[in-house]
Amino acid sequence: MPYSLVLNLIPLSPISQNFLSGRHLHALFLTLVSSVDKQLGDYLHDSQSEKSFTLSPLQTCAKNRHFGQTLQWEHSQSISVGTPCWWRISLLDESLFSKLTQLWLNLNPDQPWHLGSADLKITSILATPQSTQPWANTCSYSQLYQQASNSDRSMTLIFCTPTAFRQGKFDTSLPTAESVFNSLINRWNKYSGIEFGELPSASIFPSYFNIKTEMVADSRSKFIGCVGKVNYRLLGSIEPEIIQQVNTLADFAFYCGVGRKTPMGMGMLRRLQGTENRKSS
Repeated sequence: MPYSLVLNLIPLSPISQNFLSGRHLHALFLTLVSSVDKQLGDYLHDSQSEKSFTLSPLQTCAKNRHFGQTLQWEHSQSISVGTPCWWRISLLDESLFSKLTQLWLNLNPDQPWHLGSADLKITSILATPQSTQPWANTCSYSQLYQQASNSDRSMTLIFCTPTAFRQGKFDTSLPTAESVFNSLINRWNKYSGIEFGELPSASIFPSYFNIKTEMVADSRSKFIGCVGKVNYRLLGSIEPEIIQQVNTLADFAFYCGVGRKTPMGMGMLRRLQGTENRKSS
């Protein structure tokens, strides 16, 4: 079962820009894991394989943008004491969530956690959608598949943080249907227990796009990725079962993200629904 958990945070001391990178947030997550299972924390730290979790950049509520727009991945200044913040953690592996149960159940709101040299406290954890926080949700893999349409041939994805894909020895920022849906199906097949066969990527076409490249830089590296919207359409003669699988993957994107550095806040995306989708088509 994939989980999208939103942690509400309050800084107890100023958070410098230097500690708001994906690398520092990744370290905070491993600290949370190690607090209940040090062996698991060490394993996640050392593992070179694809991670079973994703993290968002730290979001400040005062600057929280509309759910359908890009998220905040850079901060022009430090975050001051008492500023309400939120942070999304998605878990793709049921066993990982289970191993962290004691963390969720025994969370001490008075215990400070460290983000670089800054202290912050976790005031609450959300696991279901809220009117003011739709990045929280939980849904089983079987539900994702059963609820997916077997007739909808149009899907609009919004890339909320910079997204790039590995192509040989280098990265590409262009969200081709092949790059996006291959990334999704690889993660789906690894964690869902409901294996999909090869997708007809030659039949998935971008029919609308409004994207741009953005650069994320820290003291160690630069990352260039795309943000914005792309509408993909299935064209030609395709079986309803395949249409349902493609729609399942488009819905699954909310939890798993795509492309490179998803444990560092990159590659966050979601599917636009209803009128949002029609406006983009």
